[in-house]
Amino acid sequence: MNDRHGKKMIAPIVITALVVLYYAGLALGVIALGELPMIMMLFFGIGPLILAGAMIYVCIERIKEIRKGEEDDLSKY
Repeated sequence: MNDRHGKKMIAPIVITALVVLYYAGLALGVIALGELPMIMMLFFGIGPLILAGAMIYVCIERIKEIRKGEEDDLSKY
């Protein structure tokens, strides 16, 4: 890994980790509460896990872009 690219990957990885931890905590909190009807537990429990998966996907795509040298996506437009 190129040192120049490595430093640019730190921020997306850290932000992704924080957001995924937040969503996982939210989902576990709702599921652990257990006082909600099942449909609400599924919606509020699985929803954040789906969002966490999407966040991980976006982070992986961003890392691929950084490795290709596309640090500034807005310059394309």
